[in-house]
Amino acid sequence: MTWKDEKEKLGKEITCLLYEKGLIKTWYRDNPRGWTLVSGLWSPFYIQLRPLTSYPDMLEKVGSALGKMVKEECKEVNKVVGVAMTGIPLATAVAILTHIPSLWTRKIDVRSSGEFESYIQSYGEHTLVEGEFEEGDQIAVIDDLATKFDSKLVAIEQINYEARTRGLKIECKHVVVLLDREQGAARVASQHGISFHSLIPIKSKGIEWLKNSLSKMEYEVIMDYLRDENKYQGAEVHKGLLLSTKPNKN
Repeated sequence: MTWKDEKEKLGKEITCLLYEKGLIKTWYRDNPRGWTLVSGLWSPFYIQLRPLTSYPDMLEKVGSALGKMVKEECKEVNKVVGVAMTGIPLATAVAILTHIPSLWTRKIDVRSSGEFESYIQSYGEHTLVEGEFEEGDQIAVIDDLATKFDSKLVAIEQINYEARTRGLKIECKHVVVLLDREQGAARVASQHGISFHSLIPIKSKGIEWLKNSLSKMEYEVIMDYLRDENKYQGAEVHKGLLLSTKPNKN
């Protein structure tokens, strides 16, 4: 089996497990009123990967898949760095299952790489990355999901700054995520010369992989939402979807 075929198989299997365990939620099954996202947009589905560590078997499968991605798609990489917070257990799982050494970033109050320079001047003597770097390390950043890519750029800034303070030359040219919301992360990564890798591209493949697990209405509404999210931003639409859910969900 080629890596392309194996990756497709792993992506579909893990997507179905995430839905089965409730880490991918839908208005129809889990919350009739849907979700208002950080962006302010309403959504009929929601992705929450923080509870992944509560399912050791699934975490093992995810760690193995991400480790295989690093080895197959980031061949020069010899260490991974987990992004605080959810990326930390994923990088640890990769290290345990594939013997690729891992480090992790400290959580800092910075939302974009543009804020990093001013923040670092008042940060003090604390390290920004925990773990051991060595001269010439080739790093891949590991995280649970990608939306706009800002947090990944901040993590890369932390890694590069920490390496400089230790007097080391390293490279961080890869970002590996479990799930890509496909909201521009790949484009931003490319603009910064970063290679972006995801196991589950949710718009183009993820929901299609769930077709047999979703009800006909769930599938059709979510696919339509992904094509045009703006048509679902209104109280009347939300009311109609609320009425469409199962009786025991209201």
